[in-house]
Amino acid sequence: MNRESFTAGERLVSPAYVRQGSEARRSHEHLIRLLLEKGKCPEDGWDESTLELFLHELAIMDSNNFLGNCGVGEREGRVASSLVARRHYRFIHGIGRSGDISAVQPKAAGSSLLNKITNSLVLDIIKLAGVHSVSNCFVVPMATGMSLTLCFLTLRHKRPKAKYIIWPRIDQKSCFKSMITAGFEPVVIENVLEGDELRTDLRAVEAKVQELGPDSILCVHSTTSCFAPRVPDRVEELAVICANYNIPHIVNNAYGVQSSKCMHLIQQGARVGRIDAFVQSLDKNFLVPVGGAIIAGFNDAFIQEISKMYPGRASASPSLDVLMTLLSLGSNGYKDLLKERKEMFSYLSSQLKQLSEAYNERLLHTPHNPISLAVTLQMLDEHSDKAVTELGSMLFTRQVSGARVVPLGSVQTLSGHTFRGFMSHTDSYPCAYLNAASAIGMKTQDVDLFIKRLDKCLKTIRREQKRENDESGVDSEKTEDADVTEMALQLDNALLGTNTNQDSSS
Repeated sequence: MNRESFTAGERLVSPAYVRQGSEARRSHEHLIRLLLEKGKCPEDGWDESTLELFLHELAIMDSNNFLGNCGVGEREGRVASSLVARRHYRFIHGIGRSGDISAVQPKAAGSSLLNKITNSLVLDIIKLAGVHSVSNCFVVPMATGMSLTLCFLTLRHKRPKAKYIIWPRIDQKSCFKSMITAGFEPVVIENVLEGDELRTDLRAVEAKVQELGPDSILCVHSTTSCFAPRVPDRVEELAVICANYNIPHIVNNAYGVQSSKCMHLIQQGARVGRIDAFVQSLDKNFLVPVGGAIIAGFNDAFIQEISKMYPGRASASPSLDVLMTLLSLGSNGYKDLLKERKEMFSYLSSQLKQLSEAYNERLLHTPHNPISLAVTLQMLDEHSDKAVTELGSMLFTRQVSGARVVPLGSVQTLSGHTFRGFMSHTDSYPCAYLNAASAIGMKTQDVDLFIKRLDKCLKTIRREQKRENDESGVDSEKTEDADVTEMALQLDNALLGTNTNQDSSS
């Protein structure tokens, strides 16, 4: 309702009451105006009534919601199910145009505004999380792997002679397939073991650059967030190598926004060397459904090139999800989640350490990994590989999701490349282990329940191993008794044979 509507309403209801309602509406509109003027995430989260008012105001700016609209094109925002329309808040046209995912749509001003605001808020949050010098970003309706592929395809036009991507090994299929899908040959750099940690082999990276030649290399593809005992790549040092050899650098920061350490690595890498773009998942960092990612960087022109590489229009759902989430949380709410995650990491670490020592295992020392932890499974590994994988099954059937058990010697072939010791990020890690991660949104009760169920599983396995050992001990005693009896019979027969021969000769 505008001012004229409220004035008209005063003829029906007491002007004092109408003015009070008008002031209440203006308080909602004030928040919306500040958002549009500043383009930053509000400090305090909005209530649902303000958020829904804002979304409704945007939606009625799209042509499919115009009263009396007459659409005669092939794509006019028609939706058969009203439930589907409500699910999307009647944003039907999506975002972007055929030539640029960030472009404005003439017949979808509301959706276009939603897209611009979302990108602006996400940029603000990335700065808040630690990458202060980031210049541009955009939300893309693809998960991390395909978003990395989009970055590689954009670089193809800049480096037409390139055919290789230098990639410090991380055993995650989508990372590897993102390079294959883009049409490049991954050059796998094995990690080096330092204590319990698997770290970037910088000498091997530089030696491979010199061997292949910089012009034949599309980029270095590094990783921040990962499963322990692997730790984030030495991003700063890799950025310096890339700058020295004039090679692009793409960083897979999948769930690194929630980690100040991962974000600091990217910020420092851009300061001392070269980082062209870094990619992060929406669902892992912002507690929204799977299906979106953020491509960000320090060169505004290059990020715009990536957005123009996306073919066709795109779904607005990931943008809408993250916009609603950030406006609901506010920057203070998101900072609280980041703080809570750090606290949960310390709590999970202490609880796993205590439990592991009770079973003569140990928490691997991986201080450079700020999210993931690993506990040795030597008591299972010494028994059999089957016992290790059985623990994973036991946890899953007890509704523990996300925990990973990593046996020794697993082999996986991806697009013709064979990875030995797959899932452990190296050919031969010294022991089998169990992974658990403290990700954003984890609560104390999640940790307590996980520890309780893991303890029960380990106790069950220990009892089973003891029973099998006892049974094998009884079997070995029976075997020994049988062997002694057999030896005694053989000795008796031998003596009987000797006596018989002596009687015959006499």
